[in-house]
Formats: sequence, structure tokens, C-alpha cells
Amino acid sequence: MGGASVISGMYAWQVEPFWLEFVHRKMHIKNLGTSLKGKTLMQISDMHVGRCNQEFLIQSFKKANLYKPDIIVYTGDFVSYRDQKDLDALKDLAPYFVKGRIATLGILGNHDYGKNWADARAADQICDVLESNGVQILRNTKSNVDGLHIYGIDDKWGTNFNPKACLQNLDLKQSNLVLCHNPDVADLDVWNGYNDWILAGHTHGGQCRPPFLEPPIIPVINRRYTAGVFALSNSRTMYINRALGHSNQVRFNVRPEITVFELS
Repeated sequence: MGGASVISGMYAWQVEPFWLEFVHRKMHIKNLGTSLKGKTLMQISDMHVGRCNQEFLIQSFKKANLYKPDIIVYTGDFVSYRDQKDLDALKDLAPYFVKGRIATLGILGNHDYGKNWADARAADQICDVLESNGVQILRNTKSNVDGLHIYGIDDKWGTNFNPKACLQNLDLKQSNLVLCHNPDVADLDVWNGYNDWILAGHTHGGQCRPPFLEPPIIPVINRRYTAGVFALSNSRTMYINRALGHSNQVRFNVRPEITVFELS
């Protein structure tokens, strides 16, 4: 019994946190223009630079680049920000970031806001590093990517959360996609009739999930929001990425993930 526990512990600590899975899914977006049909959109989430092994992130990015993605979206928690060392680690990693052939976009997560999710200056500095390395950060704003309007909601726990401002000019006749780090936002009355895909992160799938059971620890109010696809009201569909990185180096039955969507 003791030997099995040691082996399981070593696996959860030294194997699964670095056993990356590329998850392939279809994404049907209403009113999508012809130029984007069949293109790939890759979601990378929750890298937690400063806590996650830097070499693992670099190698993961190299593998992701082999897919030659058309659009890249990063859905928050670039950094587990504590001090300048974590910002320096992001600067060292930034040249390796995966870039889309058409566009590279991102939003912030709660850990990008530092201690108590309240350090707006840290968030601004992280944005500066990312923007200077080709990642456009959406902070309650949108970007038009070949006719696909991608809206980025700033983090629910951070200092700049304003989803109503982000979605106030939503046009349902256009093709739209929303990036939102914390999946609990899906349950708020902020969506202004939105009826398509939401890409989220934040949960890491719980990081540890006993077989056939739900993860015991998950940082959301709505505990059904673990990982994967969720059908919501008003024809919305949410996908929650299991995270590339980790806040603590332990995973069991929840492998790190990069998601590759084929647009239609």
C-alpha cells in the first residue's frame, strides 16, 4: 500500500504536470466569414509563469507552433505574479510565445493582478511585456479578426472587470467570440443577448480528479464548471481549458491542455 502511494505521488508530481495533451475540437460560429472557415484557433490558458517550469512551457510552445495555428487566444493567468522576478521570467519566456498567422490575442486572469488580485500596476506591466512581444491584450475591448469579432472580458477578480462595457455594442448579426478567464461570469446578467462560444480557463480542471468523481477543489462558485464543453442558456456554449501550467506542481487525472479548434 505504501509503495503504491509513493508511486502515485511521484506520478502526480513529476509525470502528469508535464504530460501535455493537444485537444482537437470543432467550433461552429454563427455568421462566420468564408475566409475563416476551416482555419484553426488555438487556445492556451493559465501558464502561471513564475510557478510553472519554464523549460516545460518553452517546449510546449515549440510543439504548439508545429500546428501553424491561424489564430491564437490566451485566456489569462500568464503569470503567478508575486514580485519582479516573475515579471522577468515572463520577459525571458515571451520570445517563445506561440503566434497566430492571422492574429494573436489574450486576456488577463486573476493571478496577473498579483497579491489579492489587486495590483493594477503589475497587470499593466504584464500587458506591456505581452504587447511588445506581439500579443494583443483585450481589456473589456474587442478585436476584428477577418470579420470575426473577438471580445475580451477582463478578469472577474481583478481591478478592471467590466463585462457590460465590453459587450454593450454587441452585434448578433456579426460573427462573435468571447474570451473570459473565469467561467463564473457565464452565470451573470451581463451578456446582452450573446448566443455563441465563450472560451474560459481558471479552473485547471481542478488539477486533481479522483476517477469517476468530481475534483474536490475548484475555484468557482458554480462547481459544475470544471473543464470541457458546457451548454448554457441562449444558445451559448462555453469551453473551459484545463490549463497548460499549474499553480502547484501536482496533477492527477487532469492532464495539461492546449486546445485546437477548427472553425466552421
